[in-house]
Amino acid sequence: MKNIAYIFLLIVFGFALGACEKDNYEPPNALLSGKLLYQGEAIGLQYDRVSYELYQDGFGKTGPISSTFTTEGAFSQLLFNGTYKMVVPRGQGPFLWGEDIDQADTLLIHVNAETEQNIEVIPYWLIRNTTMAATANKVSANFSLEQIVTNNLARNIEHATLYVSKTSFASPETNIATAMLEGDNITNLENVALQLEVPEMVPTQDYVFARVGLKFIGVDDMIFSDIQKLTL
Repeated sequence: MKNIAYIFLLIVFGFALGACEKDNYEPPNALLSGKLLYQGEAIGLQYDRVSYELYQDGFGKTGPISSTFTTEGAFSQLLFNGTYKMVVPRGQGPFLWGEDIDQADTLLIHVNAETEQNIEVIPYWLIRNTTMAATANKVSANFSLEQIVTNNLARNIEHATLYVSKTSFASPETNIATAMLEGDNITNLENVALQLEVPEMVPTQDYVFARVGLKFIGVDDMIFSDIQKLTL
């Protein structure tokens, strides 16, 4: 009986020692970061909407590390040094990349300490020259639109929308007011204007955040202008 108890204690000690060894592993401390760019220009996106995946062969992990790009089209991950494969899942984003533009659909990245890796994509359209103003509790936006993809993969505009929010995450999900112009009603790409009245806010605040979003027919994700903070 004493022998059985002794063996049991050895097994428990072995499990405890193994657990301690796992707890003593160093956490990942290599920073991988970058942005989605078109000719050096960042791509504005909806918060927590467009995803990406990182894979690393070996180490017993088979699934991806999944996350989403920020509203400025940026990403960052703390990883272990090593080689990773980065993928933007097909159908994600208001842009073309990978096989659609005759490039590899997997980006091989060698992570070592602080590593920056930007990703070149081709947006269907871009919102340019955006100016916004707030006067008498009304927010107005003026901008121009430039079509980038003009071949058989081109997309028409479904609508252009001005979103106003109490927080910097101005989007279709967080807005307190919107002004929309259907694509068929956009007659001058060089000068598109939208205006809305800011509703009463509870609790009150004397500022709002605003940005313009562009939706394309057949594409789930929208492209956005920069977010601007406006004093009412």
